[in-house]
Amino acid sequence: MNKEEIIFGTRAIIEAIKSGKEVDKVLVRNGLRNPLFIELNELLKEYNIPIQGVPIEKLNRITTKNHQGTIAFISPVSFQPIEEIIPLIYEKGEVPLILILDRVTDVRNLGAISRTVECTGTHAIVIPARGSAQINAEAIKASAGALNLVPVCRSFNLKETIDFLKESGLQIVAATEKTDINYTEVDYHQPTAIIMGSEDRGISEEYLKRSDHQVSIPVLGKIGSLNVSVASAVILYEVIRQRSKTEF
Repeated sequence: MNKEEIIFGTRAIIEAIKSGKEVDKVLVRNGLRNPLFIELNELLKEYNIPIQGVPIEKLNRITTKNHQGTIAFISPVSFQPIEEIIPLIYEKGEVPLILILDRVTDVRNLGAISRTVECTGTHAIVIPARGSAQINAEAIKASAGALNLVPVCRSFNLKETIDFLKESGLQIVAATEKTDINYTEVDYHQPTAIIMGSEDRGISEEYLKRSDHQVSIPVLGKIGSLNVSVASAVILYEVIRQRSKTEF
């Protein structure tokens, strides 16, 4: 881990947030309670920054310095609200295409997906505030710098985000092995948000229920599924194929 990716010490974290640093999340020692922590906690709520209680051993593994029971991870990218992005897409006369990642925790997968998102002109990536890969130097490297170009939206309630996208006129397409409907059978000419899940757990049932279409990618070999970054590329390029006048 690069030293510049973390800030430790309660007061230092408070000052970093107030100065405009983009904080990805904060780890706090279980049971920590003091006036300074209360101030930090209120600030985290105000800025919608995720906080996670952890054993002190985990903090000690991250840094051996005097962390005072708090460590913040600094994001190298600035998160953007999806509620502001969608209207801008419509104002430009473009057809929205959004990629939602549910429980994709591998930073290299996130980086590779981001690279495809940039190459396909997908408008934004939505990731949950909790249970998602951290955007760090490794993710930036795996994305070939695409994470510096693609809007990344952090959702604190993915159900509400999906509902917002539906209300904004987007169809929700969920990639899942629980259906036999081929991913090419959906009409992607209309505004679309595609949900991709983790390779081991797939998409949460609550998000599947909110989808308008559930699709799968045929797998003809002995391995049961594609890597999530490859699967994302397959579907995004199908969207581009359908929307493009030139056949690929």
